[in-house]
Amino acid sequence: MGLLMPSLPEGEHFGALAELPTAQALYEACEKVRDAGFTKWDAHTPFPIHGLDRAMGLKRSRLPFLVLFLGLSGAAGALLMQWWMSAVDYPITYSGKPYFSWPAFVPIVFELGVLCAAFGAVFGMFGFNQLPMLFHPLFHSQRFERASDDKFFISIEAWDPQFDPHRTVEFLRELGADAVELVPRRA
Repeated sequence: MGLLMPSLPEGEHFGALAELPTAQALYEACEKVRDAGFTKWDAHTPFPIHGLDRAMGLKRSRLPFLVLFLGLSGAAGALLMQWWMSAVDYPITYSGKPYFSWPAFVPIVFELGVLCAAFGAVFGMFGFNQLPMLFHPLFHSQRFERASDDKFFISIEAWDPQFDPHRTVEFLRELGADAVELVPRRA
């Protein structure tokens, strides 16, 4: 499908979307969806909710490891580059100082370490979150427009092994949802 659209399996529905009244109701519903064994689902909120990742059963993010690796790689690359330039490629003796005087290299090592870590954080976040995604099937729902304003939602995707259109909708209603709808794959 490309960079700007999610890759969706074939089927009539994208999944089921439930609107919940409060953040607490969403938190409790996420725990129940997790405990029911669903694996392909998400929670949508207008603001961060502390502990929601634990309620959803999410694993720790890989992003900090990527940032650390790229930051250390940038710092090591900067040190190697400065050593090569001043000790091997173009050695110049300044007042009898050694060619490899590492204290003079610290500012550049620090700055390139921070720069590479920042690039790793930004582009890693884009990659792990599959961004930019300018289209998503949930955009077909009129109710979902309020997800960035004042409503809380849970979406269960149709390719979840436990997804059944009727049973999943009924399950979401039992969680105390104000409204539940099946979201079409395409408009």
